[in-house]
Amino acid sequence: MAAAKAANLALRFLLELAALASLGYWGGTAPTGAAAQTALAVGLPLAAAVFWGMFVAPRARVVLPTGARMALGLLVLAGAALALGDRGHGRLGLGFAGLALLNAALMLRWRQDHIIRRGAA
Repeated sequence: MAAAKAANLALRFLLELAALASLGYWGGTAPTGAAAQTALAVGLPLAAAVFWGMFVAPRARVVLPTGARMALGLLVLAGAALALGDRGHGRLGLGFAGLALLNAALMLRWRQDHIIRRGAA
């Protein structure tokens, strides 16, 4: 069971990285000019990373209840899934969303959110 729990935490990390890549891909392929594409390709992942760090990360500056943190995290991951679908990768987006939901359910079931919030009351 310990290996499955560790794999679930690793999956969460990979989902976070993939979300940043998906948002960057969406911005970089936006039907706009090159300057706007570049700004979106850099700005969207950066904004998502700052948001994640403020509200969702294990040591987030704003401490929220577990349900709120999980919901905000899923919101970012859902945005990445939608970005994939918008660029013609609907199946990939659905698979990504499914993995994100499974991961969140397992994190709640195994109380992994409490494990990674060391020091939080």
